[in-house]
Amino acid sequence: MNPTLEIFSQGEEVITGQIIDTNAAWLSEQVVAMGFTVTRHTAVGDKLDDQIALLQEISVRADCCICTGGLGPTSDDLTAEAAAKAFGLLLEFDEVAFEQIKRFFTLRNRIMPESNHKQAMLPKGSERIDNTWGTAPGFSLQAGRCWFAFMPGVPMEMRHLFLESIQPTLSSRFILQPGKLITIKTLGIGESAIQERISAIEIPPQVELGFRATTDDVQTKLLFPHDYPEIAMAVLVAEVAGQLGDNVFAIDGLSQEGGDLAFVVDQLMAIGKHTLAVVETASQGLLAAKCIGADWLLETRYEQSLDKLAQKLGIAVNADDLSATAQAIASEIQKTSTADFALVQLYAGDSKTFHDKDQAIILYNTLLTGDGFHQTTHSVAGPIKRKQNQAALLALDLLRRYLQHKEL
Repeated sequence: MNPTLEIFSQGEEVITGQIIDTNAAWLSEQVVAMGFTVTRHTAVGDKLDDQIALLQEISVRADCCICTGGLGPTSDDLTAEAAAKAFGLLLEFDEVAFEQIKRFFTLRNRIMPESNHKQAMLPKGSERIDNTWGTAPGFSLQAGRCWFAFMPGVPMEMRHLFLESIQPTLSSRFILQPGKLITIKTLGIGESAIQERISAIEIPPQVELGFRATTDDVQTKLLFPHDYPEIAMAVLVAEVAGQLGDNVFAIDGLSQEGGDLAFVVDQLMAIGKHTLAVVETASQGLLAAKCIGADWLLETRYEQSLDKLAQKLGIAVNADDLSATAQAIASEIQKTSTADFALVQLYAGDSKTFHDKDQAIILYNTLLTGDGFHQTTHSVAGPIKRKQNQAALLALDLLRRYLQHKEL
């Protein structure tokens, strides 16, 4: 059984929502990959009694706890004092830590405030964790069944301390057997529809199934135990992916990382040595931004007004058949462009509809390649930024499906 680990975040700014606790998310990702089972994320404010109580609770229920925040020089930084009082320890002055703090200021030609002296006071018997990125040293200690590691809350400092000091220590202190996380990434299908499609598949009880919806995809996650047979793993992943069909654009965690949709398209375009010209409307330049730096993207146009675009190209707009209009635009673009492909994105609906979160636009994507036209139609709803992002993704996905030789 994997050792259990909790993450404890300290700070009034965390619990009041003034900042987003990115530390906990990043740490969870790191330790799960190492082989820990994360059981809780807990946050408390700048109240000494609350911190003491939480530390005592964790010491009897978790094998490990990583704590962030509260190691600064001000009166609201209480973590060292809380740890000492929680476990009946005295605070002792650490001369080495103090010299490191002074050196931090000396190298920057600054005078060290007296309040920074506090940061060198560590619980007796704890092990100092040197911080070369800031003034707050971390520390670690064993209390009850739990090994605690305390780090500053500044994300850059925290990440360096974890990677340089905490992670190697965890690997030596605990017997870790990391599982295998496979992430199937899809576009154009929601979590509930995914659940329904794969409901007939028998997921072994030792395999953890989970879902995550992001702004750019929906992820189906399969976490396999470390000793799960490779062949059986591949069979189960293939079965799940097969039920999701053409909506799958990448699978992370197998032989190579799949990346996001723009990465997948970039790889496919490079392999095929294709080039592309794009006309955007609803995505308002976001499609090109997602592909920034891609040398295969030869030409991009963003036109908010379809009439103006058609006028520039010398074609007539057929308001009753935007698919035909998109084909005409793609043909005109390809006549003057050196690109192999032309991708045109149009939408039905006026500016009011586009800005209204309660109304949907109909998105028409047309890809012209050497073997003809390929088209998709989608209804896209939500706030304007969601419509913009979905429009960019769905246009790119049409290109991805063609390049992967899927049936459109």
